[in-house]
Amino acid sequence: MFCDEAKICVRGGDGGDGCVSFRHDKYEPLGGPNGGNGGHGGDAYLVVDPHLSTLIRFHKYIHWHAPSGGHGRGGGRRGQSGEDLLIKVPPGTMVYDAEEGELLADLTEPEQRVLVAEGGQRGRGNASFASSTNQSPRLAEKGLPGQERWLRLELRLLADVGIIGLPNAGKSTLLSVVSAAQPKIAPYPFTTLQPNLGVVSLDDYTTFVLADIPGLIEGAHRGAGLGEKFLRHVGRARLLIHLLDGTSAHPLDDMEKINRELTLFNEQLGAKPQIVVLNKMDLPQAQERWPGVESALRERGQEAMSISAVTGEGVSELMRKVAQQLAELPKPEVEKEEPVKVFRPRPVDAERRFAIERRGEDWIVRGEGIERVVARTDWRYDEAIERFQRTLDRWGISQALEEAGVETGDTVFIGNTELVWRQR
Repeated sequence: MFCDEAKICVRGGDGGDGCVSFRHDKYEPLGGPNGGNGGHGGDAYLVVDPHLSTLIRFHKYIHWHAPSGGHGRGGGRRGQSGEDLLIKVPPGTMVYDAEEGELLADLTEPEQRVLVAEGGQRGRGNASFASSTNQSPRLAEKGLPGQERWLRLELRLLADVGIIGLPNAGKSTLLSVVSAAQPKIAPYPFTTLQPNLGVVSLDDYTTFVLADIPGLIEGAHRGAGLGEKFLRHVGRARLLIHLLDGTSAHPLDDMEKINRELTLFNEQLGAKPQIVVLNKMDLPQAQERWPGVESALRERGQEAMSISAVTGEGVSELMRKVAQQLAELPKPEVEKEEPVKVFRPRPVDAERRFAIERRGEDWIVRGEGIERVVARTDWRYDEAIERFQRTLDRWGISQALEEAGVETGDTVFIGNTELVWRQR
């Protein structure tokens, strides 16, 4: 089964929690804190696997979670970092942020990868908080949760040449004759319900990938037939074989309809170079129409060829013509390396910015920095709670809440944490 669209949820691993521990060795009566740090959560990557050809498994496995980091332990033992999650996708996969619609990556090369969800940062153990003024800290940080996001995956076939034409023009038959592909072939329209790929080898040095693009009819760009679903697969092809049905009453009108659909879907698609081919020359109807088709196209300045995909007549000449034109067309642009990221210092107060919102009887404090502090706070330890309270005071959040009218007993939400306010 061919599948070219999927929506998945990816999440980086959670960071491991830090540990509160003290040395208790026999001859070390003044042993200090030795709680280890947690491990970093694993990152989630999409990686191109050239052996894959569809996105079908992502309809069964929707949620992908990288391993979390291990928790710190006593004796200064650090938690093990989570391994990175490598999610394999086929070449030609385009990755979009499902919520924002932003294109994150266009994965075309084998082993090409892109980071889609970062793992959470580790939490520090109490050994990291020891100082000259606090030699036996009894607090540790919790690890941060990994990043979670929904992605939309869209597969676009990587083919040098695309075969287009109305249903039952003989596209699948031509593909089966010139390559080892085995598409379904039958004497009725819409036999092919999915794109098919085949490799054409003229000699040891001349090969190219050919794709049969099904389902194109008038109105395809609006969703008629199967066209809208498969039109995007033509986009990567450098050259098009426009196959005309020799038994059709008006082959040139058929060609105009398909070209119009290509242009309406994407102007660049409509401008791609084409080789126009009249098929089914083994039948009398096609033989009768060929002189008129050839003459009309010559008047337009277009060259045309005639073949019979069933008997093989003219097929070799067509493939040599395709190889010749591919050699003359400009090579696909090599993907440029990602520009070096320049990290500029954030405003001094950026981490401490916050906003207070009143919702009914509750208060909501929003801010990237304070929400991260809450997520890191381990509420089991009094020192951790006191440290959190000092942060509220130092950043001006306590004063802002009091000025806004918070009272003892009111519920204050910060991130996913629910707190009860008490006047001091």
